[in-house]
Amino acid sequence: MEKRLERIKKHLHAQSYKLTPQREATVRVLLEHEEDHLSAEDVYLLVKEKSPEIGLATVYRTLELLSELKIVDKINFGDGVSRFDLRQEGADHFHHHLVCIECGAVDEIQEDLLGDVEEIVERDWNFKIKDHRLTFHGICHRCHDRDGTDLNDNDEKKVDFV
Repeated sequence: MEKRLERIKKHLHAQSYKLTPQREATVRVLLEHEEDHLSAEDVYLLVKEKSPEIGLATVYRTLELLSELKIVDKINFGDGVSRFDLRQEGADHFHHHLVCIECGAVDEIQEDLLGDVEEIVERDWNFKIKDHRLTFHGICHRCHDRDGTDLNDNDEKKVDFV
């Protein structure tokens, strides 16, 4: 975690920002909960446990800055809540998500599955892609195993391109 924190600090410095104690506390929470998809309020409550002097507005500003600098990605799974997810180091694009409509679980797909699609869009629509997001909504393997539902049934599938 310390090495990643140091790389984030260097990234901030390269953009003329400092890793203030408040920003460091926020980044540490994100690093400690890297598997989760935390809302700003979730991050604030976790930061407050360690640094009670840090306010909610500071956490919001820090998350927005980290998002602008592509250190974190701001995501919404259709429930109206913005969540923040550390971007995988060296990744050109945001990773993909599988959102379970039964239990709300969110699983991640780290590999970029849209290379061919990007090439077609750029070529056929003369559109320079800077990033993409792909979210699949369905029933996760945990709910499938619990309920015994058939993964190959013809339920409606929803894909969001944001």
